[in-house]
This record gives sequence, structure tokens and C-alpha cells, in this order.
Amino acid sequence: MRATLRWAHSDLRTHRGEALFLVLATAGIVASLLLATALFGYATNPWQRVFAQARGAHVWLHTDRAADAGELAALDGVEAVAGPYPTASATVAVRGTRASVELRGTAERPEVGRPLLTAGHWIDPADPDGVVLESRLARALLAQPGDTLALPGTPRTLTVLGIADSPERRYRPGEQPGLVWAPPAAVPDPGGQVIGLRLTDPGETDYAVQRAVTVLGAGAIGQVSTWEQARAEAQGDNRLLGQVLGLFGLGALLAAGLAVHGAIGTRIRGHLRDISVLKAIGFTPGQVVRVFLLLHLAYALLGAVAAAALTQAFGSRFPGRLGDAVGVWQGLPGHTVALVAVPACAVLFIGGTTGLAAWRAGRVPPVPVPRPAAARGGGLSGAARGALGLRVLRVPVRSRVRDRGARGAGGPGVRGADGPGAPAPAKTGVPDPGKAAGVRELEVRVPPALVLGWHKAFARRPRSLAAVARLTLPLLLIVVAMSAWTTIDRFHTRPEEVGLPTALTVRADAGADDRGTRALLERDPRVAAAYPGVEVAALVPGQTATIALRGLGTREEPYPYALAEGRRAHGPDEAVAGQGLLDLLDVEVGDWVRMTVGDRPQILHIVGRSIEPENAGRVVSTSLDTLRENDPGLTPTLYQLRLRAGADPEEVAARLAASGPEGLEVHAVANPADGLSPLRGVVLGLIAVLALVGLIELLTTIGGTVREGERDLLALKAIGLSPRQITGVTVTATGCTTLAAVLLAAALGLPLAHWLIDAQGASSGIGAGIARAPSPGLSIAVGAAAVLGAAALAAVPSARAARRRLADTLSAVA
Repeated sequence: MRATLRWAHSDLRTHRGEALFLVLATAGIVASLLLATALFGYATNPWQRVFAQARGAHVWLHTDRAADAGELAALDGVEAVAGPYPTASATVAVRGTRASVELRGTAERPEVGRPLLTAGHWIDPADPDGVVLESRLARALLAQPGDTLALPGTPRTLTVLGIADSPERRYRPGEQPGLVWAPPAAVPDPGGQVIGLRLTDPGETDYAVQRAVTVLGAGAIGQVSTWEQARAEAQGDNRLLGQVLGLFGLGALLAAGLAVHGAIGTRIRGHLRDISVLKAIGFTPGQVVRVFLLLHLAYALLGAVAAAALTQAFGSRFPGRLGDAVGVWQGLPGHTVALVAVPACAVLFIGGTTGLAAWRAGRVPPVPVPRPAAARGGGLSGAARGALGLRVLRVPVRSRVRDRGARGAGGPGVRGADGPGAPAPAKTGVPDPGKAAGVRELEVRVPPALVLGWHKAFARRPRSLAAVARLTLPLLLIVVAMSAWTTIDRFHTRPEEVGLPTALTVRADAGADDRGTRALLERDPRVAAAYPGVEVAALVPGQTATIALRGLGTREEPYPYALAEGRRAHGPDEAVAGQGLLDLLDVEVGDWVRMTVGDRPQILHIVGRSIEPENAGRVVSTSLDTLRENDPGLTPTLYQLRLRAGADPEEVAARLAASGPEGLEVHAVANPADGLSPLRGVVLGLIAVLALVGLIELLTTIGGTVREGERDLLALKAIGLSPRQITGVTVTATGCTTLAAVLLAAALGLPLAHWLIDAQGASSGIGAGIARAPSPGLSIAVGAAAVLGAAALAAVPSARAARRRLADTLSAVA
């Protein structure tokens, strides 16, 4: 045991840099996996907890006032019914901030869909103007219990009595109104009612919706929302962040395992004599294997424990969503198990790959086997031998030597055409200009270091290919990470290409004059175009869900949709749809779809697929003229504003709200990339971890190349290569290996990144077609930095090896 520890200590002193990089890489990998676990828990568990404690309804039906909720309670599979509650649409304002809300009249605290108070108290029957706000709406308004809400356009005010969490769909400005619970007296003129259904089997949600629509009639249904939609909105971008962290964490773990495997294999090949001596003095094969295994397990364990401790102690202090996720995750029941299981699995994986490589050390014979004079496949190929004699450039130069006759035909470093062995010039009557007095010919040939370095990099096919493959994996993941960064950046720099051609949404009061409103909006100098439109809820075929039916723009001024497939909607009854709607209805571009708006059917021809960031892609869009053909009395209720280049949306929104009428609401269009801002820091951290893993593999490759070059050192010196040229052989071999890995990573990583990003876009409903590769300049710069960095790292050890003493070289060869 003492000898084992001394050998391990000696190995640690010899490879301190590699050990440090391995510890740091393991710590980064385990930290990314722990953060991914925290984000998954944060995305799912809070909403699930609220839904369970509130006995949430699986289906919410917005109907007209004549719908009978008693008929729904008699349906099979319905456990309980909430409501009906009278509802009215309104706008509230506090401290200059406005929000669209749904006032819901509730006399008592509901048993199904029960709001969970987080501040204040429930509605007091003695206070007819007291209300309770949903927590996300309260955060948007910066409202607290005791604040007074104004209802623009009316003299009424409401007093905030409490704030509550709800498992229903959350408030999103311009898309989903916020929820306000109020006494029935505060809803004097309800425009409809809402009914909640809690089911015995949540998996039968679509069937329950279909039966409810059949009982009440399609004309009575205004909108349907389900628990699945609410859960997807609550999870939001946290699940995507968790998926990114988990994917790259597992990829980095695999790359680290392969790097450790390669490092041990290279070290074994370089220390065959030492291992044989250990066996000769009494080490058993098992002891040799244990030395390598325990040493690298100690590195991995140190990195994993450090990552777990730092995540536990400082994870909740991370800025933004990551810190919130870790704080919530630390309070969940399975937190301790995950905190131990994730690092343990990472250590075991690294230990498994280490054991496979260390097993080879146990098979080394006690008596060293003499190395063959030339390794299999080590001879120069015909192409390499031809390259050594290849003449790259031959130019005539004027010599400074005068009147030297034939003796001046050659010089140091210059091979003259009339040198020894050159054929005599033909005696003709025309003088040869190349033979004029004082003119010589300078030949530039391929440097032998380049040819020999290329040969050394790829002479041993299996070993060379394995080194290239191990180095390719971290570089491939870096390419994927750069593609993710570029795609996110595209949402901000070119939003019109990802379904966000407009920056502001304006909603006017019912009955507002269309021409006057459009004139007001287009009068602003920073507004390039104002597209009138309307958005209504429509029942899909089968009556299992509602989608968003939008009519935006006119045939004279069409709305600039971002199309990923098909063409624009120009003719009558033509429309474009999002990926979420195509998946929901199981249709393709070119099909006809039928939907119901109230009691009126609407039949549209899908001629294109648009990129739709809103409503999970469950949107079908056509022109306002097409909807007016079915309903001539339809008037615009919203306007989408496209701003001029360089315009500030917040400044334009404030100016329009100040100059417009009382009921004009102006909201910035939500950009899905805003919620992904933490992903930028995550991507940078992952690139750093992957760079560490690649550095470990690069150091392994350099060490193996230098050790294998010791055998050829005497031969290279014998043929006349200088120490600088011998150093160039190793540097070229390392650069060629890295260049091959960079090219392979680019060839495989760019299609893989495109597929992964488009698959995520399709699963979220936005649709494929959002992926973008990094710019050619950035890709070339990163690849060049990798190759030049590898060459610089190889320069120092190779130069030291090229200047070794003759006795040391003979000892290494022996």
C-alpha cells in the first residue's frame, strides 16, 4: 500500500496540470447536471403543487349566460363542477400601468380551483369593491394589498384585498387577460360566465370537452382552456433551460469519460517499462489497475463534491431564474436524493471508463517486450516521399558574386541549375537567359517538418482516428452551443424572420372608429405600418379544444407573416397556420380545415405554415377581409404596429398611450427569447466546461505524440533535421489532428444543431425553421483559435524533447 501511494503521489506531481483540468471539468459537468435537475423540478413541481392544493379544474369553459352547468355535472367522468361564475372583461390601471383582466364574480371561496392566498385576505362581502388578484397579474401591476385599481373610462375603483396563486392560465400582456376575483356586485353587467370541470381521469380531457360542447351547444362556447395548456405555460422556458443543461451536461460527461480513457491509455503506452518494473518487484495486475482507478476516481470525486457543495451553498444566489430554480428545488422532497445521486452517477461513469483503460495496464507483462524497429504502418507512404521532393517554387535571382565563373553556380542554401549533375546546356545559337552571368535559380521545397508531421498524425490509423474522435466530441458540442446562441440572438436582431414582424399591439375600446384609430397610429413618425385585425377563439373539428383565429391586415396591405413552408394567403378563404395547429388537427399545408366561431362555421384553405411564437403555435391566420366575408359586421379590435428601424418600442408605446383616447391599450409584443436570457450565461459556462474537456484530450494527444517521437529522435537528427525542425514535426502532427477534429465537428455539429433546435421548435409549437448556424467568420475564428492554440501548447514540450541529451534519447529508445 505504501508503494502504491508513493507511485500515485509521483504520478500526481508529474501530471498536476492534467489533474487540475480533470477536477475542474468534472465540477463543471456535475454543476450543469445539478442545475438541469433544479430547473426541471422548478418547472414542474410548483404548478403541480398549486394544482393539487387548489383542487384545480381540468377544463374551464367560457360560455354565454344561458348555459346550464347542471347538465355538465351529470356527465360521466366529471367529479365536480366549479361555477358558473359571471365574468366581464375590463381594464385596470395602477401607478400608470394597465392590464386587461377578467372580473370573475365569486360570492364564496371556490372548492374547485380554490385560489391559494399568498398575501392579504379573501373577499369581504361587506366590501363590494374589494378584489383578489392572481399573483402573476399582481407582479405585472406591482400591486399589493391595500392598493386602489382604477377602471379607465369609468369612475369606479377597486381595492386589492389579497393576492392568490391559481393553477389556471397565467396573465400574459396582450394575449391572456389576468384573473381578478370579485364579489358578484362588482360584475354588474357580465358578458358571459365560466364553468370549471374537475375530472376523475385527466387523460380523458379531450373527450370531456367534446361531450360538454355537445351538451351545451357549439354556439354557447366562447373559449376552452385545459390543465395541460396551463401546465405548459407555467413550465415556460424553464423546461427548455433544463433540457439544454441536461443535454450538454450528459454530452460533456461522455466527452470527459472518453478523455480520461484516452489519457490513461496514452500514459500506459508511455510507461510500459515502469509498469513492468512494478510487476517485477511484486505488484499484482489488480494493484496496478487499482492505482490508475483510485487516482482518477479521486479526481472525479473531488470535482463532484466541490460542485455539489458550491451548488448547495451558492446556487440560490445565482441571478435571475437559475437562482429562483435552485431555491425552490432545495425545498422539494427529492432534493437530497438528487444532490447525492447526480454526482455519484457522474463519478461512477468516469470510474467505469477509467477501469476499462486501466485494465490494459494490468495486462502489461513483467518483462518488457522489445519494440519493433518500425511500427506497423510507420513507413512513409509514396505520397509522403513524393511530397518531400516536391518543388513548390523556382525563381531566378541575381547573385552578388561577380566574375567567379563556373564556381559561382551554387551557393549556401541555393541549388543552381548548373550545379553538380546538371546536364550541360545545349549549344545553340541562342543564348540561355537563365544562364546569364550572375543569375541563379532558387528552389523552395515542401518543409520536411510538414510532411513528417502529417505522416505522424495519421500513420497509425486506429490510434489516430480514436484521438480525432475524442477531440471531436467536445468541439461538436461547442458548435451546437454556438448555434443555440446564434438562434437566440436572431430573435432579438431579426424578429421579423421568426414570426415577430411587429413590435407593438394596440387594443381599442369596442365601437372605436377604425379610420380614426389607424390615422392616430400611423401619424406617429416612428410607426412604419399599422395592421388592423381581430382575434377570436374558434372550436376545432371534433370540438375538443379552442384555437386562436386571427384576421390581420387586408388584401391591399397584407400582414408580413414569417413563412417556413408554403406561400402567403392571397385569395379568398386562404390562411396560414402554426405548427401547433397543424399537429393538433393532424393536417398539412394544402388541406382544408373547418372550425366554429360561435355558431358560425369557418372553412379555410391552409396554404402555408408560419412561425408562430404565440399560443403554442395553435393559431390560424388569414386576412381581415376573409373573416368579413363570413361576418360583414366585423370591426377591428386590435392593431399590430411595425416600427421603423431604430425605434424604441417603449418610447413609442408611451407616446401613443398619452396621445390616444382613454381606452387605448398599447403593449409590447412578447418575445419568447426574453425568457431565454439566462440561457446565454448557461451556454458560456457550458462552452468553458467543454473547452476544459477538450484541453484534457489535447494535452493527452500532445503527450502521446512527444513520447512516441522519442524513438524517432535519433533518426531525425541523423538525416540532418535541426531541433527546430524536429519541434515542427510534433507541432504539425498536433495541428493536423486538431484540424481534422475541427472539420469533423463542423461537418457533424452544424446539421445536428439544426436538427435539435428545429425539433425543439416543432415540439413547442413554434415550428421548425428557426435554427441558424453561427456566421462563417465566427466559425472560422473559433476553428483557427483551436488549431493555433493546440500548436502553441505543443510547442513547449516538443521543443524540450527535441533538445534532450543523446544519453536520455538512447535510454528512451531502449
